[in-house]
Amino acid sequence: MARPLRIEYPGAFYHITSRGNERKKIFNDDYDRIKFLEILQKQSVKFGTWVHGYVLMPNHYHLIIETPNANLSAKMHGLNCSYSIYYNRRHSRIGHFLQGRYLSIIVDRDSYLMTVSRYLHLNPVRAKLVADPLRYHWSSYSGFIDSRFAVPWVQYENTLTLFSDDLEQARRRYRQYVESYLTEELENPLEGAYRRTVLGGEDFMAKIEKIISESQHDQQLNEFHGLISGIRGIQDPSTLLKSVAEVFQIAVDRLFTRGRDNHQARKIAIYILKQYTTLSNREIGAYLGGLHYSTVSKAAALMDKELAENQILMNLLSAVKSHAKI
Repeated sequence: MARPLRIEYPGAFYHITSRGNERKKIFNDDYDRIKFLEILQKQSVKFGTWVHGYVLMPNHYHLIIETPNANLSAKMHGLNCSYSIYYNRRHSRIGHFLQGRYLSIIVDRDSYLMTVSRYLHLNPVRAKLVADPLRYHWSSYSGFIDSRFAVPWVQYENTLTLFSDDLEQARRRYRQYVESYLTEELENPLEGAYRRTVLGGEDFMAKIEKIISESQHDQQLNEFHGLISGIRGIQDPSTLLKSVAEVFQIAVDRLFTRGRDNHQARKIAIYILKQYTTLSNREIGAYLGGLHYSTVSKAAALMDKELAENQILMNLLSAVKSHAKI
């Protein structure tokens, strides 16, 4: 799979994840966590970036970052490099510490900042480290809920004002919004990111394209055109399903029910809806007859592996894409 495109422009919001090499721990104790936050603060000041939320998990971290100066790559290089040097020295180790490149997803602030913030702060609960997100000390959640725990280098208000202009009321509403999912299964909103790069609809895509075009970053604009070419001209998922049905020579409605005779066709239908529409996993599952969103996510991930090993399946996918003019 191709590496996700890095898109940078002034005022962009990102969800950032970086993991330990081989999924090993990157924080051994509280001293490591404190040091990481110190480095995060210093690098944010140095590069003029704003932190809108964070959570430190045992073997990875999540950040919500805004870049007024379009310098995410420089900031993340400084952060990960500085922490890696510190960690290797303190723990007398050598070699790669973090797993490959960090993952960055551009987030449409107006449509998705709230849901990404909720997902970030519920990570310790989903991982069963705590039952109550307020009891997890290594996230920004407590600062959102109680101003006494706020730190000056985290930008709480940008998210809170999406709930109310009255900050005290906003804190209450945000807490209710997050904790209402303590007893419900929470879908990962980042699964809906198009090509693991952009979390937003076509209007947001058009906005990014305009920003890049005006900045005259020709190479980045060409890469972005390649990124979004798959959704251009597709007005409805039914267009894609008709192509799948034509290639497999079955009726379209067979794609909405399970069966041995349509197993491969449904796998490709799930995969192509995931790759070439902006539908979320939940929406794809509902569209295909009530599949659970986690089933959609797992099926798409398995297809990536199977396509690399199964030339016949790859040929069928290519035929569907050709028919749909993707």
